[in-house]
Amino acid sequence: IFDAVKRHLTHRGYQVTWVVNITDVDDKLIIEAANQKTSTVELAERITKDYLNAMKLLHVDGIDLMPKASEHIGDIVAIISTLIDKGCAYVSGGDVYFDVSSDEDYGRLSGRATADQEGQRALKSAEKRNPGDFALWKAAKPEEPAEVRYPSPWGEGRPGWHIECSAMASRYLGETFDIHGGGPDLIFPHHENEIAQSESASGRPFAR
Repeated sequence: IFDAVKRHLTHRGYQVTWVVNITDVDDKLIIEAANQKTSTVELAERITKDYLNAMKLLHVDGIDLMPKASEHIGDIVAIISTLIDKGCAYVSGGDVYFDVSSDEDYGRLSGRATADQEGQRALKSAEKRNPGDFALWKAAKPEEPAEVRYPSPWGEGRPGWHIECSAMASRYLGETFDIHGGGPDLIFPHHENEIAQSESASGRPFAR
């Protein structure tokens, strides 16, 4: 779909930079790698290769940049640190959560109010302030492999999925860019959380 969008915009005379990020650090990846008795690195590389082969068969050739989350841990840690400094995020037992109550506009994309988040995520009183608070950084668990353990000011761990995308988007497209793509199944919570954390960190609109 977005290859067609880029082709149309280019035909209209626009200069387009299309970034498609690779989520090679993720909870589902860790679980599936364990199920397949392989490493997260091998699994991510294999799935990425399959994806690129599919794109080639579909004649999708307009992707300009394909950054990997694992190569942008420093950018991710920097954004999280900014959010903590601004009072929009907090550390809890080695994890870092975004405080949804700090964002008055949270829910404007999906139409979900903060009060609607009850039941969306398990709430343990010792961990999160609000049920809708989402993880920016997840402390490493003893059973997890070494390749998903990254250093941070809050201890070894890994980033949450949402913050990975915000970090890579801002690195290659700036704090504000024109079009953010994705399927409607990602509107909540992924895109909603991207907007909240990105705009809270930068003080600027995320995508036009």
